[in-house]
Amino acid sequence: MSKILVVDDEENIRQLIVKYARFEGYDIYEAKNGMEAVSLCRQNDYDIIIMDIMMPELDGFSACREIKKHKDIPVIMLSARGEEYDRIHGFETGVDDYVVKPFSPKELMMRVAAVLKRSLKSTPDKREIYENEGIKVDFTGRIVYIDGQKTDMSPKEYELLFYMVKNKNIALSREKIITDVWGYDFYGDDRTLDTHIKILRKSLGKYSGKIVTLRGVGYRFDD
Repeated sequence: MSKILVVDDEENIRQLIVKYARFEGYDIYEAKNGMEAVSLCRQNDYDIIIMDIMMPELDGFSACREIKKHKDIPVIMLSARGEEYDRIHGFETGVDDYVVKPFSPKELMMRVAAVLKRSLKSTPDKREIYENEGIKVDFTGRIVYIDGQKTDMSPKEYELLFYMVKNKNIALSREKIITDVWGYDFYGDDRTLDTHIKILRKSLGKYSGKIVTLRGVGYRFDD
């Protein structure tokens, strides 16, 4: 049974999520703010966290950063706002998915299932390494080097880059990228892909141009 930590200062929101999550068979734990969430994660292990952004004492972004320092737990962020800045900031922090309030509890549970399914993917046994110009990608170790310097990326950035590198020089439609990287059961939209591409290009620095936009189609990683 997967363990979910629900973090929100609004009790009615927590209870709504708890109700649907328990119906789906999940083991549920609650925290009223970011500080409490960080403390619980230091003492316990969870399979996924559903966390609000705007909370007293410690906001969701800060709590996510603290948790990610010690444990790689998938996070779905909740927010009353849907601006691109919030989405980018959340993904840069390591958030796996983003849901804007008010939300459908059923859709949230579908997103939880999709994130959990992706997080259970196995790591390849044989070490694979790709090198081109100043980019070095260690698929097995999940490490990326830019001009010899290790680059920190969010879990989804790694997945997206690895996928594009493995399919280098191939025109990839937006639908195919979303299906293969996020899964058939992804319930987001094209903006999620665009946001991650923008963040990934920033991480690649002077090599950002290797990710080419194909108007009306999608993207291509040029080797």
